[in-house]
Amino acid sequence: MAKSTKITNDIRRLRFEASEMTQAELARRIGVTRQTVIAIEQGRYSPSLEVAFKIAIAFRVSLETVFQYPDVEAN
Repeated sequence: MAKSTKITNDIRRLRFEASEMTQAELARRIGVTRQTVIAIEQGRYSPSLEVAFKIAIAFRVSLETVFQYPDVEAN
């Protein structure tokens, strides 16, 4: 079983706001498979930096609008 990542994302919301874009359409636009989009959206896979930027560009938003990483305080 794949380990979940700490990175969260708003891809599902962004797809909905983009005229209910399908996972398949997003996959086509960014050059990956639908299964990859599903895994990223569900937090089971962290995309490469290039794919992360392509996702942000597809929605015409900043990277920070798509992906969030929790602040980790140094102890």
